[in-house]
Amino acid sequence: MIINGVIWAVQFLLGPILGVTGLARFFGIVPALVLHGWVWQPITYMWLHSAADPFHIILNMLFLWMLGGDLERHWGSRAFLRYYLVCGIGAGVFITVGGLFQNPLIPTVGASGAIYGLILAFGKVFSERVILFMLIFPMRARTFAWVMFAVTFVFTLGHSAGGVSHVAHLGGMVVGYLYLKRAWRLKEFLDELRWKTRRRKFKVMPPKDDDWIH
Repeated sequence: MIINGVIWAVQFLLGPILGVTGLARFFGIVPALVLHGWVWQPITYMWLHSAADPFHIILNMLFLWMLGGDLERHWGSRAFLRYYLVCGIGAGVFITVGGLFQNPLIPTVGASGAIYGLILAFGKVFSERVILFMLIFPMRARTFAWVMFAVTFVFTLGHSAGGVSHVAHLGGMVVGYLYLKRAWRLKEFLDELRWKTRRRKFKVMPPKDDDWIH
């Protein structure tokens, strides 16, 4: 949060000098430039935010504080930072690939991809915890994560509106899920998927006498 805040302050101060895009062109994700060797952008973009819209960084940091604090205490600082970076960089790859088909020259900045990865993780780790959706509607963390995934998935199918990169949100959640499932251990990952698929076919029948039938 401190790093994001300091960098935003630098962006804000240098904005009048560097113009509208400011540092975003160099350190945000510009898909066309990533393919031309600017490979640091999927890493650095997540530390920048819109200098013209303070609510961009405020909302992201609010979620980072609310969800990240509990996850860091649960996992430990190293594991939490590793997960946060994996989700952010993974979302950066999604942005790069998706941007090539839409706006390859427009820069994308923000920690939203990593934040959506935190939403996914919070829904899995603290699934039964009740939170206030939009600060009004109580729902379980697991339900909240599913709602956010559904919303961002639907928006990703269309065009990004209002300058929001929905593909970054989707990418952060997908990469977060694969990371938590340890998808790089391919055999274990596939075995778990097969088990979940087969488990749905089991049917519990009412008991006859004293025996249960599955």
